[in-house]
Amino acid sequence: MLVNGHLRSMLSVPGSSERFIGRAWAVRADAIAFDLEDSVAAADKESARRLVASTLRGFPAHGRELWVRPNALDSGLLEADLDAVVGPGLHGVHLPKAEAPQTVSTVDHYLTYLERVRGLAPGSVRLMAWIESAPALAQVEQICVASPRLVGVSLGSEDYTASLGVQRTKDAAELSYARARLANAAAAAGCAALDGPETDFRDLPLFERQAQAARSVGFGGKFCIHPDQIALANRVFAPDEGEIARARRVADAFEAAGEEAGAIAVDGSMVDRPVYLRALRVLGR
Repeated sequence: MLVNGHLRSMLSVPGSSERFIGRAWAVRADAIAFDLEDSVAAADKESARRLVASTLRGFPAHGRELWVRPNALDSGLLEADLDAVVGPGLHGVHLPKAEAPQTVSTVDHYLTYLERVRGLAPGSVRLMAWIESAPALAQVEQICVASPRLVGVSLGSEDYTASLGVQRTKDAAELSYARARLANAAAAAGCAALDGPETDFRDLPLFERQAQAARSVGFGGKFCIHPDQIALANRVFAPDEGEIARARRVADAFEAAGEEAGAIAVDGSMVDRPVYLRALRVLGR
């Protein structure tokens, strides 16, 4: 779940498949995202919408957050999607094709209205925005602050590289700039950064390498398209025992010395206030 803006894994589940929805009951992802967009054929949009709405009323959260990825604002389907799924069982909307701040603010207005007429607490339905094109990345800093209900942004790797006219590669060099800029924008706005999916779900070493690369530049989690990817994401985006032990030593030593001490030495390295605050973030995860 989102703890201090930290979400390690979100599993995408096709909203048109009762079989996949049933399999998701036992998956230990931090969040489940029922998809009404790319994984649903055009002829199945309406039935998928009904199925997801019904699922949300009885799906066992078990500490997980339940999200829905609706169709994009310009699809003509978003309004009906939100009308069907916004209710007490929904934690948030994972908005695709967030091309500009105005896209996010428009969806915020829709959610505000639906919360009001359905007796939900204002702002209780949160937003995450998919950044999926060069124009969207060029405005990501503004998108991150376009709505007070926005808690994170995700990088849609396939659509983004398509918008650049380049191929996806296994070393993902073509994503380096986008990842760094999106992660920085999210950190500046105080929201989460979620890396996009690896489509080759059989190649788990590739998934792990890409998750580690995303974490190294500030991402807190990864979007998953197969249950086998969940355990890897949960492990990569959580501090290991060594990191936790080091963070505890740093925090304990800095607090024992008091802020008037300025910088101190821990394990042969200098520790000042920024290092102390980073240790607290590790312990907060």
